[in-house]
Amino acid sequence: VYPASIQSNIAINTVVDIVFGTEAFDQGNNFASNTFTAPVTGKYQLNVSLDLDAVDVDAGFYQIKITTSNQTYNKTFDPNFAADPQQWVFGLSVLADMDASDTALIQIYQSGGSAQADVAVASNFSGFLAC
Repeated sequence: VYPASIQSNIAINTVVDIVFGTEAFDQGNNFASNTFTAPVTGKYQLNVSLDLDAVDVDAGFYQIKITTSNQTYNKTFDPNFAADPQQWVFGLSVLADMDASDTALIQIYQSGGSAQADVAVASNFSGFLAC
């Protein structure tokens, strides 16, 4: 799945759900309302790539999250640049233990700075039953 439009000026100092409005494909109809729901118990490969525009160098850090019913997986980066980069892409992949009906969604957190970063439509989220 990927965003149908830019998610502009993400809020600071709060966890923000990433809005995915377009499905490339959904074989089991397991994705709705920005959330993947596991159809059966197993290990799921979950992958996200966030394409951020207008990253704020004054932010303390950015954190991408894959939040499942059982656990939250994080990846953090510090935008310690000389100037605001126009674009920054970072991703996270996990093998998550999920029970039937457990859910997974993608979130972002920006610590401090200005609410200027945008989630671009080039971002994407995917998941599948690995074993």
